[in-house]
Amino acid sequence: MVETLIIIAAILAGIAFLLALGRFIEGPTAADRVVAFDVLTVISITFIVFSALIEERGIYLDVALVYALLSFLGVIAIARYLEGRF
Repeated sequence: MVETLIIIAAILAGIAFLLALGRFIEGPTAADRVVAFDVLTVISITFIVFSALIEERGIYLDVALVYALLSFLGVIAIARYLEGRF
């Protein structure tokens, strides 16, 4: 039952990934692309957590945490650059 729910959630995350990728490619402004990139990294973190659950490896959760922190810092740096205060 749990595996089925994880598979359904992974499929929904895959659909969300494709939609965000479309916005990243098509985004009319740089701010749209930054937000889409942030969404893509969050969905990637979701996939890392799903793989940690499926493979029962806790070390993947550490990787997801570090990736989340680096993603957050990257988005903040890009936002400050776009704002002109960098």
